[in-house]
Amino acid sequence: MKKHALIIGASQGIGFGLSNILADRDWNVTGTYRSTTEQDPNPAITWLKLDINDTDQYRAFCEQLQSQQYDAIIINAGIHGPHCTFVDNASDEDLFELYKTNTISPMRLASKLLPYVKPDTGVLGFTSSLMGSLNENTEAAMPIYSSSKSALNMLIRSLRPNATEHGITLLSLHPGWVSTRMGGEVAPVSVDASSIGLAKVIENAQGKQGHHFLDFQGKSLSW
Repeated sequence: MKKHALIIGASQGIGFGLSNILADRDWNVTGTYRSTTEQDPNPAITWLKLDINDTDQYRAFCEQLQSQQYDAIIINAGIHGPHCTFVDNASDEDLFELYKTNTISPMRLASKLLPYVKPDTGVLGFTSSLMGSLNENTEAAMPIYSSSKSALNMLIRSLRPNATEHGITLLSLHPGWVSTRMGGEVAPVSVDASSIGLAKVIENAQGKQGHHFLDFQGKSLSW
């Protein structure tokens, strides 16, 4: 029986790569896009439009899923945000956009999508970052961006009681420093390498339960 995956934010970069890798592994994949998809999207992927920052749109999106059950739902959302180091140098508008996109909207969507994750073996994963760990990012590099991912990790943890009740595994995923529009050309990890690794991590996590902070190579990260 084919497994089913829903990838939120699959139109480019890591989400696009992961969607293609899972489809190539014979998963039934549904991917979402905000405005457009990459050129030549995989015809095996079902595409749905979704802007996670649009409250009415994500509520309508969840309603159209009806009784679908997914083996994996991955919420891939992230923007760099302000390039400055200190919050007093960033505008309120830029800070709100960062936290809304990286933290608030993914969690609001997750609370709606949790019932669509298959009980006992299903995985609900989020694109987080090693940068969001106090222990891994000891120098507080990119503190404003990193703090949005720290907040995301904490809010994911708040889902654990409900997830545990239904046997669902929660994942905070560090995809690596990936050569994407956000990661830049000097990033050492390719989209393909990150996507292949993440697909393996997701498949290995099925049925484990609990909340795990893992990189794309399956290494456990400190909170």
